[in-house]
Formats: sequence, C-alpha cells, structure tokens
Amino acid sequence: MLHSVLGKTHALKERNIVWGKIMIEQYKIYMDVCCLNRPFDDPEQERIRLEAEAILSILQQCQNHRWSLMNSDAIEFELEQTPDLEKIEQLTALLAVAQKKIYSNEAIEQRAEVLINVGFKLYDSLHIAFAEAGKADIMLTTDDRLLRRASRYREMIKIIIENPVT
Repeated sequence: MLHSVLGKTHALKERNIVWGKIMIEQYKIYMDVCCLNRPFDDPEQERIRLEAEAILSILQQCQNHRWSLMNSDAIEFELEQTPDLEKIEQLTALLAVAQKKIYSNEAIEQRAEVLINVGFKLYDSLHIAFAEAGKADIMLTTDDRLLRRASRYREMIKIIIENPVT
C-alpha cells in the first residue's frame, strides 16, 4: 500500500536534525491528472473503486496537513484541455488542498524533452519532470502504461512512481 512505499522515503525525511531531535517533514505527493480524475470514475469495477478510495484517503491526509499535495502548471494546463466544465470544477476543488505549486521553467522543459525522447508521452513526461523539480517523495498515477514505462526506466527517473493502491 502507499504507506509501504512512503516508508521507503522515511529515511529521506529524517535529514533535519535540530539539537538531537528529528524533525520529520511532510510527505510530498504529486498526482497526475489520471489519478486526480479517479474519484469521479464509475466505481462499479473493483479496481476503480479501490483506487478512488485510496486517492480520497490520501487527499484527506493532505487536507489534514499530514502530507502535502503538489500542484503544477502541467496539471492546470491539462485540466484546461478538459471540455467538461463540471469535471474541471471538481478537480479544481480537489487541487485546493495542494500546499505547493511547481511553476514551469527551462530545466523542467528540458527534462520533459529527455523523457519524451525515451518514449514517455508528453503529459507523462511533464508530470514526471514537475514532480522531480518539486522534489516529490512519490508521484501517483492510475495509468498502467505510464507505470510500466516508469518501471522500465526507473534508473533515470529521480522519484518513485506508483499506483495509489500498491
């Protein structure tokens, strides 16, 4: 589950030591638009229902400031391409929980180009580049194709990319 994946990053979080006390930072979570959309998909299929429940639970942790959700120019641009205004409003409401926004810059665009050149799709490469630039502890997606490709190129990707349920 997500807790086991986030447990892998726990050691990274113990880097701030003040007077012998460990200060743990919040987990920084980046969700791509596919993941953010999942709670609004038809829950008839068990996989969709489980992913939606996991995502809503994660968003609750972010709303309670236990974890930190990240937003980005890539997420907002992709949302703007959605023709369904009601869905845009719903997703914008979810993103209101985000505590940090990553803005586009040349380094992010160059990193996305590198990822495109090895076969990642445009939005996938942008989401990975933004998540890396924001120093996300994990990027969550429900896109199996992206998960397979990320696994294949895990040595070149600087963040963990997982399904919210696994």
